[in-house]
Parts: sequence; structure tokens; C-alpha cells
Amino acid sequence: FGDVFVGLLLWKKLELDSLFNKLQVPGREDIEWKAMFCLSVLARLCAPSSELAIAERWCDKTVLKDMLGIPVEKINDDRLYRTLDHIINHKDDVCKHLQDRYRDLFGTEFEFLLYDVTSTYFEGLAKKNKKAKRGYSRDHRPDCLQVCIGLVVSKEGLPVGYEVFAGNRADVTTLDEIVELLENKYGKASRIWAFDRGVASEDNIAMLKERGISYVVGTPKGMLKKFAGELHEKNWGEVEPDIEVKIIRTPLNHNESFVLCRSEGRREKERAIIENHRKKLEAELTKVQTAIRKGRLKDVAKAAERIGRWRGKYTRAEKLFDVEFIKDNAGELIDCVLSYKKEHSEWSEKSSGAYLLRTNLTKESPERLWKIYMQLSQAENAFRTSKDELGLRPIYHQIEQRVEAHIFICFLTLALWRTLELWAEKNGLGRSPRKLLDEFTKIKSMDIVIPIKDRPAIRLMAVSKPDQATQILLHKMGIRLPNRTLFKENVVEKNGVKNPQPIENKQLSF
Repeated sequence: FGDVFVGLLLWKKLELDSLFNKLQVPGREDIEWKAMFCLSVLARLCAPSSELAIAERWCDKTVLKDMLGIPVEKINDDRLYRTLDHIINHKDDVCKHLQDRYRDLFGTEFEFLLYDVTSTYFEGLAKKNKKAKRGYSRDHRPDCLQVCIGLVVSKEGLPVGYEVFAGNRADVTTLDEIVELLENKYGKASRIWAFDRGVASEDNIAMLKERGISYVVGTPKGMLKKFAGELHEKNWGEVEPDIEVKIIRTPLNHNESFVLCRSEGRREKERAIIENHRKKLEAELTKVQTAIRKGRLKDVAKAAERIGRWRGKYTRAEKLFDVEFIKDNAGELIDCVLSYKKEHSEWSEKSSGAYLLRTNLTKESPERLWKIYMQLSQAENAFRTSKDELGLRPIYHQIEQRVEAHIFICFLTLALWRTLELWAEKNGLGRSPRKLLDEFTKIKSMDIVIPIKDRPAIRLMAVSKPDQATQILLHKMGIRLPNRTLFKENVVEKNGVKNPQPIENKQLSF
């Protein structure tokens, strides 16, 4: 009872019930689709699983079916699949509605938007999905087809909008489409866009300038070399312990600034990674050298292929070594000389922990620009939550429309998740929605059947009294459980009741 009760509170707090009541016109269906929308999203919030598992193992164990007035025998995987077919039609209206609710609930002004791209992979061949392609897999599953998802979130991490792209789409090619999409839907308001170096390119920067959009973006690592001399200067400002920043003005472009940043923690991490890659790459290159000298490897092409493979695996050290092949008069390999590039090693040491930001907000302080950029972690957290907590990956659907709907269900569930997270944080309960939901799961409901002579039995639902720890959580969050027995059915199942009415509870608010 407890977790689905809180989930329903969140659903009503975001006014998704009234929204779908307007959007989804009732038809000839036995169960209204708006109730199935709610069930599908709350199932993913409370117990992420497949449609089959929801129908066969989850619904019958929860009180949600009674709260929504859905007979349990009407919940099956086919109905849940058809739910996907209907809910995807409302994507644009829901995204616009959520922005309005965020503004009302949290005062979100969308002063800047955070954009990032991830991928999620398929189990199966996905032959009916033209967007299912092989590409760079963030899930380390290059063997599987995938789609890419571009997600926009607010500074609080609230999901604002998203688009699904083909799995082989490069991150850098998605920004123009997502910016135009949001501007067409929500107007050309004054916003600051933040995104990582994987999305940054000269074409994208030019597009943002042309549209008059403010931006704070990461830059490719190679651009840092242009400001190598600035790394030695002492005019740094501390924004947080062990993190320093400073503004670099460019004489050629007065409309842009660069923010040079360095972190001691990041420096130590990068040093460790580079040293680890260096040792492993050197060991593998030495094996290739030994095989050549002993005459086991004489073909230049095969030797180059092996070396390229190891360089591709240990990318952080690939530029530290030069390899020279020595051949005899017949063109066969007789030796391989490895040389260590000291100058590149010195630059790696010098630039470790440093990174460069680019912006057209020339009047902002470097501290504020750094904080804006670091909010990108909210988008990364949203992806982690969607994948690890809400079951975004892997995708088992094969039809493109249902794949899109699965991602939309996860997007809606993420909105509930972040609302619960901000709600808990506001009341001093940290930021662990899953722990809260697990705690609320301890609150159970039970059916009480009262037989009456010569009349149909009365069936009531009662809610268990939570333990002291759960009561404290409920009190801090301002949640009141029903303090009376709720009317459920006025007859038992054998008397032919097929469509019980939803349980009404005036306390479904917070």
C-alpha cells in the first residue's frame, strides 16, 4: 500500500490525472486508458519490470488496482502493450504541462537548460525499428543495437524534454535539432544552455550565436594547449576547496571568454589513469617487439594491426610511445624500436586535472560560470537514475512506436522520482527516493470481508499502522494515511462484480 499510495500522491501533485483526463477521450475500452497510464508509470516507479511481470506478479500484490478501479483480471500484458500505443500520442502536451507544474511547485524559472546524450541498447534484433543502429555504447554493449536519447533538464535535475535519435547518431549532430524543438514548443526565452565537449563544435557554437543563445560549454582537450602558459600563472580564484578557476579573455573575440579550471582531485585521478594505461600499453608493445625479434611475427601489416589494437584500448597513453619497424631487404620485419615521447609525458603531467570552458557570458564571474557547467551532473544523474532505478535499459520492445513509448514512460517516471527527491530534500530527508519507497512499502493494506445474513457481504480495505520510524518519515513529509476503513466493494467476487469503482480518498494531497 505505502509505496503506491505515495506514487499516486506524486501523480496527483503533478496533476497528471487531470491532464490525461483532458487529453485522452474515452472510447469503447473496458478500462479507461488514463487509469492504465497511471498504473504503468507507478509500476515503473515502485517495481521496474516488464509488462508481463507487472501483469502477472506485481499488480495483484498492490492496492493500486483498487485505488484506480481496475479489476485485476483486466490487467494483462496485452492491455499494457496497448497502453504504450496510446500514451505516446501525448508526449508533447505532457512535456509542456510538466514545465508549468515545475514552475508552480518549485519555482523553476528555466534560466538555463542542461543537455546531454546517452544510449540504451536492445535485447533482440529490433528489425522493425529503423532507429536501432550500432554506435558508441555508453553501456559497454557494442554487440547490441541501440538508440540515443538527448535529454534536457533544469538546474534542479527536473526532466524538461527529450528526443530519441538513431543509435549511430553522433552527439554533436543532435544539438541543432533539440534547440529548435524546444524553441518551437516553448518559445525563444532567454536561457543559458550548458553541454559537454562531446556536443560542442564550431558549427554548434555558430548556431547558438546566430540564434542569440547564451552558452557555457566544455571544450576538446586539444584546445587546452592554446592556454598552456596560463597554467603556470598565479591569478587563480578558489571556487571550492581544491578547485580553482580563472577567466581568460581572447583579443581576437571580445564576445567570448574561456574559463580555465583545475581540480586537485581530478588531477590525481587522471595521473593514476594515465600511469595505469602507460604500464599496460608498454607491456603489450614489448610483447609485440619480442615476437618480431624472435621471428614469430614478420608481417608488417599484422604487427601494425596488433599495435593499433592495443593503442585503441589504452587511449590515455597511445601518444606516449613511438614505434618504428625495421625491415630487411626482402621487406620482412626483423626488429621493432619503441621510444618514449618525453615531451608528451610532460604535457600530460602539466595538464592533468585541468579543463577549459567556453562561454559568451562575458560579464559573469568565473565562479558562477563553473557552477553553471557543473550542473551538468544533474543530466548525468538523470540518466543514471533512468537506467539503474527505473529500468530504461535494456529495451525488449521491437516495434519503434513502443520503444518510443517505453522511453516516454521512463521520462514520466523520472519526473515523479525527481519530485519525490526534491520533496524529501526540502523536508531534510536527503536525496534517496528508493530508500523512501522501500520504507513506505512496509505499510500494508488488508481486505476485511464481513458476511451478513441474507445479504451480500461487505468488503472493506484497512491500512496497517506504520512502525515508529515510518511514522516519523510520514510526519516530516506531511503525508497522512487514511485513518478510517475504506469502502471497497459491497459484494464478494462470486456475486459477479466486474468493475469496482476507484477508492476515493480526500487525503491524496500534500
